[in-house]
Amino acid sequence: QVQVVESGGGLVQAGGSLRLSCAVSGRTLSSIPMAWFRQAPGKEREFVAVDRWNGGRIYYGDSVKGRFTMSRDNTVSTVYLQMNSLKPEDTAVYYCNAAEQYWGQGTQVTVSS
Repeated sequence: QVQVVESGGGLVQAGGSLRLSCAVSGRTLSSIPMAWFRQAPGKEREFVAVDRWNGGRIYYGDSVKGRFTMSRDNTVSTVYLQMNSLKPEDTAVYYCNAAEQYWGQGTQVTVSS
């Protein structure tokens, strides 16, 4: 059974940073694509970043490009989302997706102005 567990959310002031983690079990992380999405209240789920397992480029959504960095550590089956220069509009529940089918429960990020 595949499990996806996000952590690292919290409250931060505008301009600050947070690092989210996504731990995956039940699948070999090195061979699956991983992605981050977010959903703000009253809005649709939005793409944040994706890392294909084949060592290609990491792609970012336009709203986070240049501020967020996605990485993975296959040795601990964890992917990360380093978020810098946070803005109030980054406030959302952040979700991790594994293998284009498994979702975590989400972690809340709140950025105060």
